[in-house]
Amino acid sequence: MSEKQVALIVGAGDAIGSAIAREFAEKGYSVCMVRRNAEPVEAYAEQLCAEGFEAHGFGVDARNEEAVEALFARVEAEIGAIEVVVFNIGANVPMSILDTSARKFYKIWEMACFAGFLVGREAARKMVERQRGTILFTGATASVRGGAIFGAFASAKHGLRALAQSMARELGPQNIHVAHVIIDAAVETQWIRDNHPKYQELAERDGVVQPRDLAKNYVMLHEQPRNAWTFELDVRPWVENW
Repeated sequence: MSEKQVALIVGAGDAIGSAIAREFAEKGYSVCMVRRNAEPVEAYAEQLCAEGFEAHGFGVDARNEEAVEALFARVEAEIGAIEVVVFNIGANVPMSILDTSARKFYKIWEMACFAGFLVGREAARKMVERQRGTILFTGATASVRGGAIFGAFASAKHGLRALAQSMARELGPQNIHVAHVIIDAAVETQWIRDNHPKYQELAERDGVVQPRDLAKNYVMLHEQPRNAWTFELDVRPWVENW
């Protein structure tokens, strides 16, 4: 195993997750990017490597306990000690409660909450041995406010936030920083560009969160001195209403 420090990003999409990976790569970390379909993260890892960084892509279903356990074991054995883990899986699926089947509700919970438990637990198991590390969970408006047609998503995100709170209280005294990032705004993605009714107006006013700017907050949380740790960071652009 190399002595390189590793940043593991689970849920490395083409916006927030990949931006977080780049920020940590630029800080000298070996970044490991994870999503169910390996092809996009493998391609992005190749791009980062071509720029002189160290990056790896993995195809893993984060809802699968055995697969998550194997991922952490492989990264620790083949790449390096995992110093920071980011859980960034979304599952933001709007639907009326009248149309929400048990299967859909369960799947959203699996993706946005249960997978966070599996990733957080495995991260904690590795970090407790070394008595150091950072575990960061990505939240959303739904983490604190259940809006209409977001019942399944809000329940999962509320659960993830509660998990993060519990982990922070248990693991903080063991020198492991657990934090929860609430993104209470639209983030610059293709989906937002295509579907947000006020996208153009917001974009012209610098009212859409840029992934690279958002990602800097994750690095900042990891680098915080332990006498002044932040548990919850609430992120929104200047034009967003509270």
